[in-house]
Amino acid sequence: MVEQLLSSLMGTADTMMVSNVGSAAISAVSLVDAINILVIQALSALAAGGAILCSQYLGSQNLKKAKRSAEQVLFVMLVLSCSLSLLCLIFRFPLLRLIFGTVDTDVMANSQIYFFFTLLSFPFIGLYDAGASILRAQNNTKGPMTISILSNFLNIGGNAILIFVFGMGVAGAAISTLVSRIFCAIVVIWQLRNPAEQIYVRNYFSIRPDWSLIKRVLFIGIPSGIENSMFQFGKLAIQSTVSTLGTVAIAAQAMTSILEALNGIAAMGVGIGLMTVVGQCIGAKRKDEAIYYIKRLSWLSEIVILISCAVVYLLAKPVTILGGMEAESARLCLQMVAFITITKPISWVLSFIPAYGMRAAGDVKFSMITSCASMWLCRVSLCIFLCRFCGFGPIAVWIGMFADWSVRAVVFMLRFHSRKWLQHHVID
Repeated sequence: MVEQLLSSLMGTADTMMVSNVGSAAISAVSLVDAINILVIQALSALAAGGAILCSQYLGSQNLKKAKRSAEQVLFVMLVLSCSLSLLCLIFRFPLLRLIFGTVDTDVMANSQIYFFFTLLSFPFIGLYDAGASILRAQNNTKGPMTISILSNFLNIGGNAILIFVFGMGVAGAAISTLVSRIFCAIVVIWQLRNPAEQIYVRNYFSIRPDWSLIKRVLFIGIPSGIENSMFQFGKLAIQSTVSTLGTVAIAAQAMTSILEALNGIAAMGVGIGLMTVVGQCIGAKRKDEAIYYIKRLSWLSEIVILISCAVVYLLAKPVTILGGMEAESARLCLQMVAFITITKPISWVLSFIPAYGMRAAGDVKFSMITSCASMWLCRVSLCIFLCRFCGFGPIAVWIGMFADWSVRAVVFMLRFHSRKWLQHHVID
């Protein structure tokens, strides 16, 4: 929770710094981050698949298979992240034009600069995600938290120097992000070399593909990766729609997205922790405990969401002022934050937290199908309809979001109480 919360706070500070460069700069960062987050979420889901495999083997006391699984996760993540980085490097210009069309010339110029430097960081994101997931699978959450805190302060410090001292604008923000991600990858791989850990990896050049374990990692990771990727594709479709509303709407939506992520990040941290707990329970064949922890941590997440939404709502206006937002953008942002504060505690927890636990048991395909269908049928379609045909403006994004959360909450609760998610077999 602390790691996720501090990361989001630093992201907010990052956005505020960039927003002082101008609306074109923050709009460019927002648009490109929609692509970057697509890649980051896909890599994170694959890493989580490996972590589930490691945690189940730890629960069954099979340390040899757990260590072997960790090696395969690192191997797969490095290959995939390098491939993604290369593809984005080759097709970066047509990709930006395809997704965002004819946005403002200044926005597109800043987008091209920001995308170039951030895509170079994909291999380091992949290595960090893999290493951090392996550490969390063996109950070491302090290591990734410490790395994340140091990295975020490094990023913020770099932004302050490169943006305000050297006047590098969007390029300064991108370079600072790249350096902080390189730092994350190096330190987490170093931590994994510690033989005091249950799972450690040292002999990198002796790692060879184990297709049996790779298939199991991908069996869990690919559906989650598709789910996260489809989610981000949906956000890109929404972002493309919002981009037609003008720079004011783009800037308002960018800041609102940051604040919405902030009020959900602590509860998301509970969900990430839940995956390790449920994975170990399933590996040890203690299904009743898995059910118990999903229920208890869902209640905890609801309390966290209520507190987080209230705090972020109180901070929203000062953030828009400190961020130097234009008056109309700030007004739209505050309207959307108020709507989120009312609706998010109603359905968000049930649409996310139980699903974390069910994925840890291997029930990943159901989650993928449900989330993708709900997201495209509710969130994307409703947003586009309300924006293009009803003149709702950017608030349509959050009306569609609430509809999506509500549908998923109902479906996931029915699945949870059916106990069908306990019938999967991930490890031998």
